[in-house]
Amino acid sequence: MTSTAPATAPTTRPWPALAALCVGFFMILVDMTIVSVATPAILETYAPNGASVNDVIWVTSAYLLAYAVPILITGRLGDRFGPKRLYLGGLVVFTVASLWCGFSHLLSESIWMLIAARALQGLGAAAMAPQTMAVITRIFPMESRGQAMALWGATAGVATLVGPILGGILVDTAGWEWIFFINIPVGVVGFVLAARLVPRLETHDHTFDWLGVALSGVALFLLVFGIQEGHQLDWSATILRMIGAGLVIGVAFVWWQAHTSREPLMPLSLFSDRNFSLANVGITTVGFVFASMGFPLMLWAQLVRGDSPTQAGLLLAPMAVMSIVLAPIAGRLSDRVHPRLLAGAGVATVALSLALLAAVMSPDTPLWQVLGAMALLGTGSSFVWAPMTTTANRNLPMHQAGAGAGIYNANRQVGSVIGSAAIALLMDARLSANGLSGGGPAEAALGDTLPVAVHGAFSDAMAQSIYLLPAVLLVGLVAVLLFERPGHFAPRAVPAAK
Repeated sequence: MTSTAPATAPTTRPWPALAALCVGFFMILVDMTIVSVATPAILETYAPNGASVNDVIWVTSAYLLAYAVPILITGRLGDRFGPKRLYLGGLVVFTVASLWCGFSHLLSESIWMLIAARALQGLGAAAMAPQTMAVITRIFPMESRGQAMALWGATAGVATLVGPILGGILVDTAGWEWIFFINIPVGVVGFVLAARLVPRLETHDHTFDWLGVALSGVALFLLVFGIQEGHQLDWSATILRMIGAGLVIGVAFVWWQAHTSREPLMPLSLFSDRNFSLANVGITTVGFVFASMGFPLMLWAQLVRGDSPTQAGLLLAPMAVMSIVLAPIAGRLSDRVHPRLLAGAGVATVALSLALLAAVMSPDTPLWQVLGAMALLGTGSSFVWAPMTTTANRNLPMHQAGAGAGIYNANRQVGSVIGSAAIALLMDARLSANGLSGGGPAEAALGDTLPVAVHGAFSDAMAQSIYLLPAVLLVGLVAVLLFERPGHFAPRAVPAAK
């Protein structure tokens, strides 16, 4: 073991360090959802060169995929070289990639330049995300870790909700490029704060499972590409083979993690902790939902209701407000109330709100019904992030904090990237089923509203797509209802990996 700082005892100034980390963490999570509200504007820019709605969704999918694939190894790299170094390096990559995203349409008329820049952004985000959670685990005392995780979870939840609102304002006032340019000053401020306030922590020697990285990356890419492009390519034999190969390689990855004689990328011993295993199932479903819900909602709002990007984004304002107001309460309760009660109530409320939203989406839906569903969603999400995250990590040994954070973040991102691919597939399929295939009405409409004659069919297609989300959350609900109460001050030891 190489020591670069005092050991993993709680630091005397953990809250300023956490606040500094949350600046960058907020930024990378905003970029998961900020593109959803800009979909029509980006489509308008690139459609003359053949881009489709599905291509624009790849702008988000590429980011999520590049974020998810290396996140297991970046958690381990943080243990080896120090979470502060990895966080700052990732922040630099993310900020530079944001500049490339903003200028991409000037550099190339093809949307694939923007998609490539978004992939680089995702790599930077992958270096940052596990470090935030690992630092919290290592610098906060056990009795206040729930409150710290609440702030971390609230940052994740609010960022996911605020992304479309901020995106709408920027698209309306300055152009879609500014959803990326805004990251430059935020990245600079985040770098300065983290360099000054985040402590250097003890490092641990690790070997690196590069074969595991390759297997997990290839499996995830094949699955995501196959799911998202399947309907577009008529579920050809090639697409089905890709999905099958992704599943086989995924199984090979798990087998390799169980049998490698070197230190595994994903220590399966961590899953001997029941709460860690269940929380990973739960966060996968939550990532799926929050990464995908914006696409059908924002398209419906702008193309059917005729909302501007700002107006469409503001539909989510009640969700953001409720999440911000209730997050501190959820954080305090996370250290006192059984996690299955908090997380179970939160997941169930989010599922109910999405079912209500889908039920009321029509061309003449009263605004209050949409805003009411969004407020209910924000209420539920407040009690999802903090209890689930705190429960996942409370029993993990310190020397595997980075690995645990990497696995947890990876599963959230796997859920997100599969969610964005699945919603693209379902939207495409439901548009066809409702008689809106053949070039796609959304592509034809570009930045304008759809013809009134197809408003009903388009609304039905978007609503039917949203029904997928509460169905997925039922899996997460079952998982969190099986949580056991974790020890607050005497966490169980988890067997170390070989």
